[in-house]
Amino acid sequence: MPSLSQKIHFLKIILEKEKENYADSFKTDIIIYFDDDFTESNRSLSFLNKLSSFAEIQNWVDNLTSKFVMKFDAEHEQENDFIEYYING
Repeated sequence: MPSLSQKIHFLKIILEKEKENYADSFKTDIIIYFDDDFTESNRSLSFLNKLSSFAEIQNWVDNLTSKFVMKFDAEHEQENDFIEYYING
């Protein structure tokens, strides 16, 4: 199982990857949610402890960006609240 540091690094790489579709455009919102602080001291990243592989991290990002496309209502909610709900869900 990767270390927390490796998971954080992998998450950062995924989020900074070139945007290929509309769902990927929400990756910037996720980066902003984490204050662009991809270090172990950022407690918001502690959810990664629940994920045991890089594939699970990739699935987490894919699921969150998909939910943005399907369920996010910009008129009634904030991006940060949406992400926090998904993390703590």
